[in-house]
Amino acid sequence: MVNLLIAIVIILAILVLARLIHVFELGSKLRGEDPSAITESDNRTQASLVVLGGIAFMIYVFYQIFWGPEILPEAASEHGVKTDFLLGLSFVIILPVFFITHILLIYFGYKYFYRKSHKSDFFAHSTKLEAIWTIIPTIVLSSLIIYGIGTWNEITSDAPEEAIVVELYAKQFDWTARYAGADNQLGASGYRLIEGANTLGLDTTDAATQDDKVVRGEFHLPIGKPVVFKFHSRDVLHSAYMPHFRAQMNCVPGMTTQFHFVPTITTAEMKAKTGNPAFEYILLCNKICGAAHNNMQMNIIVESEADYNAWLAKQKTVAEQNTVVEAALADTLTVTALPVDTAATAKL
Repeated sequence: MVNLLIAIVIILAILVLARLIHVFELGSKLRGEDPSAITESDNRTQASLVVLGGIAFMIYVFYQIFWGPEILPEAASEHGVKTDFLLGLSFVIILPVFFITHILLIYFGYKYFYRKSHKSDFFAHSTKLEAIWTIIPTIVLSSLIIYGIGTWNEITSDAPEEAIVVELYAKQFDWTARYAGADNQLGASGYRLIEGANTLGLDTTDAATQDDKVVRGEFHLPIGKPVVFKFHSRDVLHSAYMPHFRAQMNCVPGMTTQFHFVPTITTAEMKAKTGNPAFEYILLCNKICGAAHNNMQMNIIVESEADYNAWLAKQKTVAEQNTVVEAALADTLTVTALPVDTAATAKL
């Protein structure tokens, strides 16, 4: 009901505004004026609005520069520091050009608004100007791109052999993590094997699967150790986004994507740095994957290697989980022997 009333008010406001414009046009005609004619006063007003709008816009951008660091704390991964530096370098180049060009735009917009007494100069070609605005941006942008490609290649290089292997499995609308076991290899899986409790489609006949560990709710990482993530999706396109580590990778049905990084700040240290005792690293889905997309989150705990090993040791392997399930099924299917009434049996 409230939304309907708001819509009615907006429609009535538009109608009133249209009638006021019509009244203004009629008044101009009665005074013998052409309402479509643009006067010098109109141009001066527009020039003044260009100044006010341009200054307001630059103040807003300037405000964003100081507000930006409040979005995320410092990067918590080795490559994240390089990513932030590359982004900062881009802004160092872009912002001075932005402010210079907008100041000139405001100045020229006000100084040279149309007046009948002014005549503009026109020239069709200037080799010097074209060389300036072509060569200088080319040199600057080429340098930035070359540096960026080098950084990107370093970030996306092959993971070290000793990297911890973790699978992040996405489905509407949650995440599941699977750690490779002592062999540091994930067992085989496939969507055709998804059935009942086997929601990841694990191939339990694969020896490499037996020591894998499946965890939900949150997953842990050791500080200072490389971790390679292998991403899978069960249904639609998802995107694994870990903002504090400056890491993001699409999860595509039918294929494996991967990304690796080295955590550098523990959860406890980041809580102290941010002054927020409730701080948590988080895994999000950065694709709008359905109605409950916003619920697709998973906490990440970064801790010392000793604490990580202690936590991982408590997690059951796939073989141990299967043993528990089989034991539960056996208990359910066990038929309790009933006492036999021998007297009644004899009568029969």
